[in-house]
Amino acid sequence: MSRPDNIFLIGPMGAGKSTIGRHLAELLNKEFRDSDQEIEKRTGAGIPLIFEIEGEAGFRSRESSVLDELTRQSNLVLATGGGVVLSPDNRKILHERGVVVYLHAPLETLLQRTHRDRHRPLLQTADRRRTLEDILKAREPIYRQTADMVIETSHRSPVSVAREIARKLEALQTDENAAS
Repeated sequence: MSRPDNIFLIGPMGAGKSTIGRHLAELLNKEFRDSDQEIEKRTGAGIPLIFEIEGEAGFRSRESSVLDELTRQSNLVLATGGGVVLSPDNRKILHERGVVVYLHAPLETLLQRTHRDRHRPLLQTADRRRTLEDILKAREPIYRQTADMVIETSHRSPVSVAREIARKLEALQTDENAAS
């Protein structure tokens, strides 16, 4: 039995999940959704304000609820929040309901891509490098364990990354069809 036709993009902030996800959805003729944007739309508040009022635990609870709902759809490319993989329940949902793609980028690339961003609560610290290092150290093994495929995004255009994912998904589908 093959898994649903959903594609879930995971990875740290700045890896390119939203931008690459839009291109990938267009290439594959799928709907694109961004879990953080969905949370903001439903609450009427930005992620930083949710963190400020409810703390990270409150945000993670909202994130899990939105993830559960969105992943029940089909024909979807979903860009997840960077911390979605912290919950074992979320990892199980992602694995069971679609193909999980880890968008990897090295620390320097992530720092460069997020250096002007004031919208990411976890990076509102005096030492952004140290914060990102700590986040990567904690999450990198989880991203790799959760992913069906790992794609490098550094020094590449979002379109070329989306094309690579599409090719690998096609090969994966071909392999599954041959095995059944």
